[in-house]
Amino acid sequence: MAASGGFDDAEAFWDRRFAAPEYVFGVEPNVFLASQRACFAPGMRVLEIGCGEGRNCVWLAQLGCHVTGIDISQAALDKAARLAAQRKVEVQWIHADVRDWAWQPERFDAVICIFIQFAAPEGRERIFAGIRSTLGTGGTVVLQGYTPRQLQFSSGGPRDPEHLYTPELLQRSLEGFEILHLQEHDAVLAEGTKHVGEAALIDLVGRKRG
Repeated sequence: MAASGGFDDAEAFWDRRFAAPEYVFGVEPNVFLASQRACFAPGMRVLEIGCGEGRNCVWLAQLGCHVTGIDISQAALDKAARLAAQRKVEVQWIHADVRDWAWQPERFDAVICIFIQFAAPEGRERIFAGIRSTLGTGGTVVLQGYTPRQLQFSSGGPRDPEHLYTPELLQRSLEGFEILHLQEHDAVLAEGTKHVGEAALIDLVGRKRG
């Protein structure tokens, strides 16, 4: 994701993106997130940042997790609520800009960050500070994003290099975490109509130390 400016500008940008009748990123969970199913157990409190149309939140709720999804686009959340109703699961949906959200300390057992690269460096620092705060000891972060090599591809993601991830940036941003998995790789995306084709990705799983 990539947007700049205030809440109203960013909200309008994403509302236009999600106005399409179809689910623009599909209705199945992100492939990397699904590969980490062992990280999740029934009853876990899970937050997804930039949850969009709800595909990941709904999948997590189907696993028995207590899921909260936050997104700046009400259009996306409306579609997410419909998907949850179709799949017969409950998710708490929050309409807010996560860059300015009031994070609750030690509120969640896991935080999901799938292609949330909408924030400039200052906003990104606030988001990662919130993640570090809101996870309890032993809590897990599962993240997938684009690396600077993504600028060579047209499969999605921001065009501003400052919004892209490197291993060093993620390790700094998650200081105090045990990094369980960190890998850069190329893959072919097939997620709806917006994430399609070859992509330069980075995957991370981390655990908050005591």
